[in-house]
Amino acid sequence: MKNTEIKKLLLSVLAAGLWVACTESGSPVAGAEEGIMFKIADQEVEAACGQCKLGLEGSGCDLAVRIDGKSYFVDGTKIDEHGDAHAHDGFCKAIRSAKVSGKVENGRFVVTSFELLPVEK
Repeated sequence: MKNTEIKKLLLSVLAAGLWVACTESGSPVAGAEEGIMFKIADQEVEAACGQCKLGLEGSGCDLAVRIDGKSYFVDGTKIDEHGDAHAHDGFCKAIRSAKVSGKVENGRFVVTSFELLPVEK
């Protein structure tokens, strides 16, 4: 093999490995738009009030999700769109499970779908 063929082969292998490593759920997206850290689709996450339950700074009560141990405020749906936040099973009193799709962009989770899952008894 010529040096140029070896270089092309190595670059192809490196690019393929980087693509695989960067497109797993919760990982950076290869070639992503600036500010987008990663995308997820139909992933079960923890959802709750960011200030009351997930340790985020801010005033008031705002919906947040925890993905792979890191919490993000949510854009695209509001805390009160999913029931009374201050009920015994509401987001300010309990951490709930939700199935979500969206992307983390500029440190916030931009939701494209949000399904609150039933409380396990």
